[in-house]
Amino acid sequence: MPCPGCGRDYDVTLFEFGRTLWCTCGSRVGMEPRERHLAGPGPCFIADAMLGRLARWLRLLGFDCAWERDIPDEALVRRAVLEGRVVLSRDRALAEEWRVSDLHLVGSEKVREQLVEVLERFGLAPHVALLSRCSECNVRLVPAAPEDVLRVPPRVLERHAVFSTCPACRRVYWEGTHSERIRRFVAELLARRTGA
Repeated sequence: MPCPGCGRDYDVTLFEFGRTLWCTCGSRVGMEPRERHLAGPGPCFIADAMLGRLARWLRLLGFDCAWERDIPDEALVRRAVLEGRVVLSRDRALAEEWRVSDLHLVGSEKVREQLVEVLERFGLAPHVALLSRCSECNVRLVPAAPEDVLRVPPRVLERHAVFSTCPACRRVYWEGTHSERIRRFVAELLARRTGA
């Protein structure tokens, strides 16, 4: 692959997964990202280490959003490409160093604005499936019978009959006051998004 500035030839394998390099002449060298067409009712995401709260909220809204606390940029991009995920990042250097077609730089520092931005950018509002995914490990929840969740506090078993559980981490979910707060928060976000 030739440098656009001086023509120096680079081994194409250096640019795997969209990596770019600075040539000694000062030009940025890299391949153009391959366009991908994401299928399904909204894309799958991977959030960089700075966007843990956004990842958690996207999961609460039912969207597949991978996140790891200390993931390096190379591993983040590699996983995004291999798994067909859109990278969500606040790191402008990542966008310069990696040419990835499915990368969205999140503008705001506040999670509320971040959610609105991602919902609007990807047209996700019609696909919200509140509390259908584990907020911790990103796996779809499955229904659970009360007799299968005996580890929850007895008062919860007395007040609730509908439970979900995460097949990966075994975390148990039920409609409590936290669910109502989440629903109000999301309703406010969607109303704000539509201007209602």
